[in-house]
Order: sequence, then structure tokens, then C-alpha cells
Amino acid sequence: MRAGIVILTEDRWWSGEPKWRNAEEFGFDHAWTYDHLSWRSLADGPWFSALPTLTAAAMVTEVIQLGTFVATPNYRHPVPFMRELITLDDISDGRLLLGLGAGVSEGGAGDRAILGETDWQPRELAERFEEFVEALDGALIKDNYSFDGTYFRMSGSRNLPGSVQQPRMPFAIAANGPRSLRVAARYGQGWITTGWPSDDNEQWWRGVAELSERFDRALDDADRDPARVRRYLSLDAGPVYSLSSVDTFTDAAQRARKLGFTDIVVHWPRATDPYCGREAVLERIAEEVLAEVQEL
Repeated sequence: MRAGIVILTEDRWWSGEPKWRNAEEFGFDHAWTYDHLSWRSLADGPWFSALPTLTAAAMVTEVIQLGTFVATPNYRHPVPFMRELITLDDISDGRLLLGLGAGVSEGGAGDRAILGETDWQPRELAERFEEFVEALDGALIKDNYSFDGTYFRMSGSRNLPGSVQQPRMPFAIAANGPRSLRVAARYGQGWITTGWPSDDNEQWWRGVAELSERFDRALDDADRDPARVRRYLSLDAGPVYSLSSVDTFTDAAQRARKLGFTDIVVHWPRATDPYCGREAVLERIAEEVLAEVQEL
């Protein structure tokens, strides 16, 4: 099992840089950041852009994979986004993981509200996302690519020199609903789930198990080999913060592995909610149990 950590883009670089360095030194396999214009309860505080932050992180790390958790079509068009991704994949020497999502969460709704676009319905969000992923996949893989959709269009989009990872960087697609699960099964080299919202920990884990079974069926319908698609579980989407203690983290990792997840993702502890915790616990996890969890 691989382990990853999310580092929010709320710190000036002099303060944020050590976290990215430490994520690699601690032994995490991947490090992520949110791709939003602002985010939930932190909207009134400092917030920096995801892709420049990941580019800076690539310059101070060597082996850890770097990713968006997750990028959405709420304020992006596939063509300029494709160019930014190819650039970031080049600068990181092929370490980019592209997390993609429909933007149906509260964070996505906040992005749309900032842009004055508040009337998108769930069906339209799902349709836009499906079209966005198809168009982005084509633009990254094929040079001189054209696409004529309902929401996105491009004509003769050039992608030279292409990404370092071929045919493109891996897509890790966040999906809980039926339509997005089909998109993940068709285009994803990875699937990300947050489970269904619940204040009851056991109920949340039951929901995660049910979603995993639904993704199995989506893979079968898409004629995809399950062994070729990684499964990422965002542990902190549940009601218990995964870094509350060493035992909490270890138990959550073991439960995720039993459900077939290949990857878990936690969040760097903050002084206040959300993800309120102590860096001392993170350091203990890195020193005492992270290597054991990765051997699960």
C-alpha cells in the first residue's frame, strides 16, 4: 500500500516549502494539494494557486509524486490546462499525478460562486466533467487534436513536446456517483473516493465498502483489469481525523487495505479545524509505522 499526504496551499512559500521536503523525507509516496480558488471555512484566509505550488514543490523534491486533489472543469478549459500539465510533468521529470473531479462538493460550489455561476445542476456538472475528461485525455495524447462538444471545443490543439510520462500522466479520478464512476473506470489509472458524508465512523466505512463494490462493477462494464487501476481513499473525508494518533492512522490504513485500496491519503495537521492535529503525531507515524503500512 502507498501513502500520500495533502498539503494545503495556505502558507507563504518560506513556510510551505519545508512541508513538501518533509513529506518526501518522511517516506510518503505522493503529496497533493487542493485545486480551488478558495476553500470552505478557509475562504477568508490566505490561499495560493495549486499548479505553481506543485511546480515549486517539484523543484525542492526528487522522487515523491505530486498531484492535484482534485482539479475540476469549474474554471478550466482543457487546452490551457493541458499546456500547464505538460509543463509541470516536464519540470517534475514525470512525477505528476493528475487528480480530477466533477467539482460537485462544497469546494467546487464555492469556485462557481466566485465566478458568478451558481445555477449549474448536478446533471450538467456530471456532463461537463465527462466531456472535460474526454477532451483533456485527447489533447494530452494526440497532437493537433480537435474536439467539438456541448461545453468544450478545441480546434487543432498542439501538445508538443508532450508529457514525460507516456502516453500522458496518470489520471486519478474522484468519483462517487454512477456517472463519474463510469468516467473513472474508462479513463482513470486511479480512482479516488471520499466515501459518503457521515458523522458515524462505522457508517462511513460501510459506505466506502459499497462504493468500492460499485467501482468493481464499473470496471467490469468497461472491460478494465482491476489490477491496473489504483484505488485512493481519502481517509480524512470520514468523521475521524486519520492523524489523531498513531493507532488511528494504523487502524484506518489496515481497514482500507482490507477493502482493496492500494493507496491512502491523509492531510497535513493544522493548528485549527479542519484537520486539527499535531505535527508530532505525523512525525511519530513517519518514524514508527509508515514503512509497515506501506508493506500491507
